[in-house]
Amino acid sequence: MNALDVDDIGRMADRIRIHVIEMTSEAGSGHPGGSLSSAELFAALYFHVLKHDPKDPEWSGRDRFVLSKGHVAPGLYAALAEAGYFPKEELLTLRKLGSRLQGHPVKGKLPGIEMSTGSLGQGLSMSCGLALAAKMDKKDARIYCLLGDGELQSGQNWEAMMLASHYELNNLTIFVDRNHLQIMGNTENTLSIDPLAAKLKAFGFDTVTIDGHNVKKIIKACKKASSSRHPTAIILNTIKGKGVSFMENNAEFHGRSCKPDEKEKALSELRSRL
Repeated sequence: MNALDVDDIGRMADRIRIHVIEMTSEAGSGHPGGSLSSAELFAALYFHVLKHDPKDPEWSGRDRFVLSKGHVAPGLYAALAEAGYFPKEELLTLRKLGSRLQGHPVKGKLPGIEMSTGSLGQGLSMSCGLALAAKMDKKDARIYCLLGDGELQSGQNWEAMMLASHYELNNLTIFVDRNHLQIMGNTENTLSIDPLAAKLKAFGFDTVTIDGHNVKKIIKACKKASSSRHPTAIILNTIKGKGVSFMENNAEFHGRSCKPDEKEKALSELRSRL
């Protein structure tokens, strides 16, 4: 893939958001809120950071991206389609009978999906396995994994972090979408994960906290991670539902699609950003 410049990546993030609204509205279900908060990350990864080839999805030299919070598959699917892994017209088949675009990513169903995910807390363990295998095979591939902040309430993540530190998996970078909301509401009211940065550092991760909607900072943090001697954790401070006024910081849209009038308002706002 030829890398886009920062401004174009920002516009790509909003194109991803438009797809998310269209897809989930057409399906009448899905998880738009977290997909919108992760749009800049998806755009930065697939149009600048990752080594990958949409024409050869199984290229052995590729980097791997694992979407541990698999419910935000609409955002990933939109990025993959924009990158050329499959036709963009197929996006509107999300969650429909017989579609390759399942509600959560399924490896083997769609090109570009590295792991089947959806059971929260498991993606990081699989990412550690990929990173360890790459080291054993002496490959320079990097492994990236996106976790939700509510997902960190699952203990398996912390076991995986101990393993990553123990085996010095410096080819592993994890992102935490820190939008402070989960299906039950505020993460801190549900089960606090703070002080998050201190905990990640204590588990042996080089840790940085950045604006998760700032493409330049995402790219810079990923570049720094590539030269680290330790696994890296990048905390992305984000806004759930980013880009649509009535969806921002609204936990209701964690797992609810827009109604017809809401869809048109959301698309109007997003298109105006372009």
